[in-house]
Amino acid sequence: MATNTQSIRRRGIYLLPNLFTTGALFAGFYAITSAMNHHYETAVASIFVAMILDGLDGRVARLTNTQSEFGAQYDSLSDMVSFGVAPALVMYLWAFSSLGRLGLFAAFVHTAGGALRLARFNTQIETADKRYFQGLPSPAAAAILAGFIWICLEHQYDIDVIKYFAIALTVITGLLMVSNFRYSSFKQIDLKKRVPFIVAIAIMLAIAFVMAQPQTMLFLVFLGYAVSGPLITLTQRKRILSERKN
Repeated sequence: MATNTQSIRRRGIYLLPNLFTTGALFAGFYAITSAMNHHYETAVASIFVAMILDGLDGRVARLTNTQSEFGAQYDSLSDMVSFGVAPALVMYLWAFSSLGRLGLFAAFVHTAGGALRLARFNTQIETADKRYFQGLPSPAAAAILAGFIWICLEHQYDIDVIKYFAIALTVITGLLMVSNFRYSSFKQIDLKKRVPFIVAIAIMLAIAFVMAQPQTMLFLVFLGYAVSGPLITLTQRKRILSERKN
């Protein structure tokens, strides 16, 4: 019994991927504290930083062969803070605080949608089709809200004019996360595969285009991704129905 206890204590955790996860968690926490101090541009920037770090931790773990159950669970908790709680609270503090219960309801729908989406993802991780996500991924949902706030701040839109649209957007992102729509995971893309030189040029031009107007382009990119889920699902169902008829 003592030997088993010692072996469990010596297991420890892998440091490198969990450092990225901790960075993503801190970025989400910093987004919340920045919004509480009315620094909304810093808050939305922190959410995008959390997205970058969240995308790196899993890739670093796979590259260094340091995947673990602890890392997977820690990543989910980090995602809940950075992409479930943080964008909802930033949106609430920025636009919903004067709306009373309606604002609380909209912010909670997004938060609950993020929690339910992550719980479902964790329970289906072994059986799900790796090519698709079921429901809108929480980082993409967070990016839509953060991008929207960023655009409004950049153009100094009147909050009273757009707050009801913001409520609709917040509720919709929350519902899309728990929907059955299928979203491409892009995991079938082989980054080690050779591609024509024109592809590299196209990628550089796309990055330059995004950087020229990051707030608008990031919002449109992730909004387009959110719309792609229903389109993919409806197209696949239509194909299945046509095959059954034939």
